[in-house]
Amino acid sequence: MWTYHPDLLARPVPRYTSYPTAADFVDEVGAEQYAGALGAIASATPLSLYVHIPYCDQICWYCGCNTGAANRKHRLTDYLTALRAEIAMVAKRLGGRGRVQHIAFGGGSPNAITPVDFVRLLDRIMTVFDCSDPEISIEVDPRTFTLEWARVLASSQVSRVSMGVQTFSPRIQAAIGRVQPLEHIEQAVMSLRMRGIDSINFDLMYGLPGQTLDDLDGTLEQTIRLAPSRIALFGYAHLPAMIPRQKRIDASNLPDDRQRFEQAAFGYLRLRDAGYVPVGFDHFALPSDPLAVAALENRVNRNFQGFTHDGASTLLGFGASAISILPGLIVQNEKNAGPYRALVGAGQLPASRGVAPDAQDSARSAIINAILCRGRVRLADDLLPPARAALAEFERRGLLFWDADMLVLKPGSEPYARVIAAQFDGYRGAIHPRGGPVSLHSAAPAC
Repeated sequence: MWTYHPDLLARPVPRYTSYPTAADFVDEVGAEQYAGALGAIASATPLSLYVHIPYCDQICWYCGCNTGAANRKHRLTDYLTALRAEIAMVAKRLGGRGRVQHIAFGGGSPNAITPVDFVRLLDRIMTVFDCSDPEISIEVDPRTFTLEWARVLASSQVSRVSMGVQTFSPRIQAAIGRVQPLEHIEQAVMSLRMRGIDSINFDLMYGLPGQTLDDLDGTLEQTIRLAPSRIALFGYAHLPAMIPRQKRIDASNLPDDRQRFEQAAFGYLRLRDAGYVPVGFDHFALPSDPLAVAALENRVNRNFQGFTHDGASTLLGFGASAISILPGLIVQNEKNAGPYRALVGAGQLPASRGVAPDAQDSARSAIINAILCRGRVRLADDLLPPARAALAEFERRGLLFWDADMLVLKPGSEPYARVIAAQFDGYRGAIHPRGGPVSLHSAAPAC
């Protein structure tokens, strides 16, 4: 189904969980702008909250997340104190405005804290924000997931749990520093389902050291048997110069670019044939899942949590390195836990860098989002000539076509969607670099 064009994939491009991307954030945009944006939020504005726990009981060698070892109790305690204070600080600035629709706990591993601390944290959120009946989701490390956690999540009305599975191959688990027997995953899934939590996500990976198609097939077979409602299949990025913990991984037997492409294609077809609805280029959902329904109804969005059915345009992030997205502003909190705690302790908003998208950025963001989430976008007259020129090679190779002023990606273009979208990136794309004309109405998506 997928044709390998290595020259089209040669240049790395962002994952576009935001636009402008985090690489384009500047230090001049931070707490002051964040305070102004919070003050402009109107009553009843739909809100999504993201709470970052940057700690894990065991650090996996492959992981590129902002996380550290949860081996010092006082460090966790101090962090949670600051986290609750930041939540209260932001809620006070809102003064009851905004209505929370979704609360997500991520990391790291949120279950690196105690179940009691999780309940206190959730209670703080539910108390200080307008939270009538939010959807609550959490990421967990199945290696340290317990029956107590399952009971607490059920009693807390958590509706979705995401598990970092990565691979079921014991050999590859040992190679990436994440040993978790199949039985652990089975027990975690069973304990959740017995308590009414049926919405379960598995995060899987391809491109791991020593991984073959047979290894991936074995992992997918077990995954399909356990039937999580959602699956994310990510490619491992080996960047030891940027992520020092990856130096523990033997890079001598990493799959090459073509093998990675074949693994991604195999996974896509295997999951699709098993009845999962592909969402974007790396997410899959059972037909009854809200994400699959949103995909069929052209309501999928993309943010820092990947492809989502969450329609809220305002996302407030809490904790070290958490990112908030508001109209006209994207900001990121101080990345390191120590300085983050100091800022909050001094009564300051911890936002330390960001970007204030202008009208051109907003137009480009909508175009990129439409390409990645819906596979099509209608362009204004001023963009058509440069877009056709920049995408001529993709069109020649049968990856897209034009229907008058509408750009449409063909089936089989999934691995190239980000590269196509990147052509509209004003910071690194070929179609009118920043400063060139981009009409606002050029972003109008076609459903």
